[in-house]
Amino acid sequence: MTRIYRNLDDEGVSMMTEYLSITSLLVCMFVIMMFVVNAGLIEGPSDTLKYHSYVDIGNGVSVRMVDLYAIAPGDGTIRTQFDLPDTVAGEEYDVILGGIEESQYISVTDGSVLAEVAIAGIGASRGVTGRTTGSGYNIITYNSSGV
Repeated sequence: MTRIYRNLDDEGVSMMTEYLSITSLLVCMFVIMMFVVNAGLIEGPSDTLKYHSYVDIGNGVSVRMVDLYAIAPGDGTIRTQFDLPDTVAGEEYDVILGGIEESQYISVTDGSVLAEVAIAGIGASRGVTGRTTGSGYNIITYNSSGV
């Protein structure tokens, strides 16, 4: 009886299996790293930048309001026009003025990041309302009759 022995060459299959397994592992790691890098190195610092910029914008609006109130006439109306940055970190934002009578504040937000700044000096004595955006010129009006 003769036996036929075949020489099974598995070297080609094992190299292909090794190549596919290493490649799939590296692709999975690359996808995971894309999410981690985006959240950790791009969104986090961008949100921090936006928050501090919004605080600066809120403080600037508050200072302009207090300065206008300081020179406001006893009888009559005074108004001023000022400009805000159009975007912060590539995002448009809203400036919202208001609150209850004794806790007036300025909120600056783009929907995801919110900064609230108290209206310095006149918040408890004068009611402030309004809403604006960064685009275009903005106007603050003071009317002594309260209208």
